[in-house]
Amino acid sequence: MITIGPHRLTGRAWLAPMAGVTDLPFRRLCRRLGAALAAGEMLSADARLWDTAESRRRRDHSGEPGPRVVQIAGGDPQMMADAARRNADAGAQIIDINMGCPARKVCNVMAGSALMQDEGLVGRILDAVVSAVPNTPVTLKFRTGWNLANRNAPAIARIAESAGVRAVAIHGRTRCQQYTGEAEYDTIAMVKTLINIPVIANGDITTPEKARHVLDTTGADGIMIGRAAQGRPWLFREIEHYLKTGEKLPPAQVVEIHGILLAHLEDLYAFYGPETGFKVARKHISWYTRGLAGSAAFRKEMNTLPSIDQQMQAVNDFFRRLAEEYEYLKYNSEEALAA
Repeated sequence: MITIGPHRLTGRAWLAPMAGVTDLPFRRLCRRLGAALAAGEMLSADARLWDTAESRRRRDHSGEPGPRVVQIAGGDPQMMADAARRNADAGAQIIDINMGCPARKVCNVMAGSALMQDEGLVGRILDAVVSAVPNTPVTLKFRTGWNLANRNAPAIARIAESAGVRAVAIHGRTRCQQYTGEAEYDTIAMVKTLINIPVIANGDITTPEKARHVLDTTGADGIMIGRAAQGRPWLFREIEHYLKTGEKLPPAQVVEIHGILLAHLEDLYAFYGPETGFKVARKHISWYTRGLAGSAAFRKEMNTLPSIDQQMQAVNDFFRRLAEEYEYLKYNSEEALAA
């Protein structure tokens, strides 16, 4: 069982924070379907952005089971400390620090994974944040390094533990790799031997069997799922069941996934409002249906529809046709699950 401060988690599979993906509706859904923890979308430490519409949405944790995780990003120790304090005062139960985002616009302002180039600054930021919220545990997400020649995750992990960080999550790629190539787990395994706080492994975990392999290979305490959960939030329950029993759950039934998607769409419309919710829903529908028989033509048509009613009708028609032919979800290829 993983413990982070006062919080004892019941599972080992976490949802990774992803900008534009891990909004409140998706986090609530993943938690219902087995995710032990779900971090919100990254929030800038810049106080000038605190009250923008986007920031307010990202800070919304209504109806979300605890512990509620807020991830902050920035490169100034005092700004990061202030941001941690603001979010803890607003109800955050865990503060996660982003040192893993590889996006150019984030790294160009010396935030995200760019911080791994300056270990001294990393230490000052972590010290400032941990001191600012003594009653709220702080976690850290980072990569194996800035590039292949500078894989300094072990040094960053030791700095984090020394600062009082309660857990670290490591993506098995460098910043320069972005999301290309295959994740490597040797660096994560090395980190696990060096520190005594929980280590969470992230990168290319797409199936229950891969989750078991990564845990065995790295010795990590848990795993973090990102892109593989897009359109497959039930992956968390599949992984948790496999880790506990060594047996795979049957494939998800078409009728059940149809219902999960409909509820998710309704939640998106309510959360964002009809106009924005309708647009956000498109990418989720695409993710839910990728790799399914007949889905390419469906997605092409669905993206041209002009209204919520037509969007919902298209989803209903597609899944009803699918249910007439198959009881369980049937993918054209395993590659579709990792796309």
